[in-house]
Amino acid sequence: MSVRPAEETRVHTRLLKSTLETEDARAYWQRVDPEHLPVEPRTAFDAYWFGARSMARIEILLSNFRARFDAFPAALRVLHNWHDMDPGTRRLICHWHLQLSDPLYRAFTGAALPARRVSPRPELTGAVVLAWVEEHGPERWTMATKIQFASKLLSGAFATGLVTTNRDPRPLAWPRVDDDALTYLLYLLREIDFAGTLQDNLYLASVGLDGDLLGARLRSLSALEFRRQADLVDFGWRYPDLISWAAATIAPSLAHTLVTAQSA
Repeated sequence: MSVRPAEETRVHTRLLKSTLETEDARAYWQRVDPEHLPVEPRTAFDAYWFGARSMARIEILLSNFRARFDAFPAALRVLHNWHDMDPGTRRLICHWHLQLSDPLYRAFTGAALPARRVSPRPELTGAVVLAWVEEHGPERWTMATKIQFASKLLSGAFATGLVTTNRDPRPLAWPRVDDDALTYLLYLLREIDFAGTLQDNLYLASVGLDGDLLGARLRSLSALEFRRQADLVDFGWRYPDLISWAAATIAPSLAHTLVTAQSA
């Protein structure tokens, strides 16, 4: 019996050594063979997947990318074949996959930041984020770990475009979410286990998509039909899964994958 991929719920400290890593993630998607995982560090090192990075750094990157991307096989196949991706979409996908793999980053960006936006001071400081980590992080963490983790949360938020500067005070912002990015997220969430619903979750909330704005965006997408009447919501999916959508729209090279799977 196959187990559905799921968002990570165990708190860990991988963020201390690896934040968004957008360009390294892109290099990983392009070079990895989704059918032969996991990748050995020596393979990536010898082929200069990440440039002149040390073996130690490559081991850290691969450990994080296994959790962020290998854990979601269909998504990795799509990313491997998505050759013409908008840079803003790339940042969002790295952000959402970091959310999937890190429950504290997910809670910070998907719950704490949206709440902060409606506060009297819609901005962040290092002290505010440290206080949040002290409240939500494990008690066993030392103060040095909490300070470093708070710094990495801010780094990830800045790299994603959730704050406008890397100096205090840091005004909050919403990144642009194009239709391909939003459709990718929805089809991905449809196939995994996560807290929330397809229209109310920390992934959408982290980029400012909720309420009437989200409803309008969902109705405008060509890859699904969204209907809402009072409290009744209906999603009509044009494609059976994430890979089928990608093969028909942004990654035609995936058509071979579909044919192979259907003939197996």
